[in-house]
Amino acid sequence: MSGRGVWLRARARLRRFPALLAGCGEQAAAYGRCVAAAAGGTAELRRDTCLEEFRALRDCFARAVRPGAG
Repeated sequence: MSGRGVWLRARARLRRFPALLAGCGEQAAAYGRCVAAAAGGTAELRRDTCLEEFRALRDCFARAVRPGAG
């Protein structure tokens, strides 16, 4: 038995990701700005510094890839 079908389905899902996640640009930009600001200069990036922005981005990704979404 071949696993070819599994790989074809996985590739099809991966090809859809850019389009599905395109709607999360605002959240991604906000998270990126927060991380850049928190790690700028001599500052050290600390865990949970940008937690609110990360959660917003994660939630957007989850909504985008949820079956039946989009």
